Amino acid sequence: MPSDGTSHPAVSLRSPRALAAISAVLIVGTQPVHAGPLREQTSALRDGRIGYVLTDRYWSLYETADGKTECPKGFNDGPREEFKKLYPPGKKRSVLDAQLQWEGSQWHPSTSNYRLPFHEAQGKISYGLNLDGKVGPQDFVSPDGEQGIDNQFYRAIACVDSFRVGGSLYNFENTFLQQYPDSRLLIELTHVDDLVNDDDVTVTTYRGMNSLLGGATGKDYLAGGTQRVDMRWSKDYVFQLKGKIVDGVLITEPIEWIMVPWAMTANVTAFQEFRGMRLKLKVTPERAEGLMAGYVDVQRWHHALNTNLSTHHMSYGRVSSPSVVSALQRLADGYPDEAGRNTAISAAVDLKMVQVYLVHPTPAADLVSSR
Repeated sequence: MPSDGTSHPAVSLRSPRALAAISAVLIVGTQPVHAGPLREQTSALRDGRIGYVLTDRYWSLYETADGKTECPKGFNDGPREEFKKLYPPGKKRSVLDAQLQWEGSQWHPSTSNYRLPFHEAQGKISYGLNLDGKVGPQDFVSPDGEQGIDNQFYRAIACVDSFRVGGSLYNFENTFLQQYPDSRLLIELTHVDDLVNDDDVTVTTYRGMNSLLGGATGKDYLAGGTQRVDMRWSKDYVFQLKGKIVDGVLITEPIEWIMVPWAMTANVTAFQEFRGMRLKLKVTPERAEGLMAGYVDVQRWHHALNTNLSTHHMSYGRVSSPSVVSALQRLADGYPDEAGRNTAISAAVDLKMVQVYLVHPTPAADLVSSR
């Protein structure tokens, strides 16, 4: 009965008139409805803000096809190879004097009483940035010809197979970065007037909580996803950098100290500490790609490596923790301690990011903790 209280004769659903009416409704319901003409999608830059999420992260290594140029003596040994040299078969040893001694050296390399040969990268070409504003004898030249490139981290690890393209850590780090949110690094640009040229922008780092938006091929990630900003457990990853955009390239001023989420394996939360870190990223409405460069804290890097990977897993790509860390300590070129020993090493990281919409739990102005 209608709402006005009147009654109408019952209409059979099998009548021609009723069937025609139902068909019309179904046909109309399947057609797209537009309130007006189709319009181009609005820009990802809204109210002077745009966010990006990290999808790929690699230590910046200059590699030739066969590795002969940078590693003329070949690649370095890993735990298995070094263990055989240190404890050759034929002599009976206790677990304490062999396996546990090796593990102790892994966690406390300064106490080890051996120094096996270690191959550092040769040549003068490297990716990176000029961090100290100088051109020194140990500096590199970029593939584009820029002088004064600081990247001693490259000199230490370029001949360790695991870090090179296709190596185990090269693949593992990004597999877990993409599958798990432990390292879901976000950056948000604010006060942006133009993504091509803007002389004053602010960059804030966060950690996100959501999965990446994968493409149909399973090999790339799409812009336009959403990331919730984690402010319950990840306030330690909130930092602000000042910068500018020049011809579509974001260039930030160095920040004195920053923590960056950096898990290498599943469900192991780790981070890296950078000193004097700055970004140089080509930014578009859909992507941001380029370099993160600064001085990596050697002790923190060592701790992150050992807590993420056992000796067994380091053997996959021939990463000898004691030998690599000894090289980092030897080549460290920044931030000396009270005794004059450098505690950090210049480095560069290749970053690839896609645009996302950030969902803040509270107004963005209240998120940055004072330091």
